[in-house]
Amino acid sequence: GDWDFWVDWKDRRLWVTVVPIVLITFPAAVQVLLWERLRLPWGATVCVLGLLFGEWINRYFNFWGWTYFPITLCFPSQIVPGAILLDVVLLMSGSYLLTAIVGGMAWGLIFYPGNWPVIAPYHVPVEYNGTLMSIADILGYNYVRTGTPEYIRMVKKARCVPSVKTLPP
Repeated sequence: GDWDFWVDWKDRRLWVTVVPIVLITFPAAVQVLLWERLRLPWGATVCVLGLLFGEWINRYFNFWGWTYFPITLCFPSQIVPGAILLDVVLLMSGSYLLTAIVGGMAWGLIFYPGNWPVIAPYHVPVEYNGTLMSIADILGYNYVRTGTPEYIRMVKKARCVPSVKTLPP
């Protein structure tokens, strides 16, 4: 979804909670199929690498190729560490239940630390027109994206605002 597109939407509240829950479905399904039929313990990692390859193709051709939106501002989430942990738990335990509980928890807990090296430079505070804000916020205000006013967002409060009139000065 949109939380995974833009660097200024990768916030510390909603992105961390929503995206890992949504992204675990396909790797878990592929992991079950490969483990059940072929006893291959790397189903989640293969699935994630395929998903990331598809996402990079989408980012390059649709974001950069059509609209020239900077590719460094719309990178996908790093989910390979979580997939490796998910596969390791299944390999070590051989249990779907333990993989769902421990592996799913590891997937969610490693998501933010795995992405932090990529998004940390965008969360540096700077003073911009007399206001202290992060670089990600400045990029979000300067690179206007198409859409309705509901897409205008206050990252620090992690909520969507209905229109431009409600933004703070």
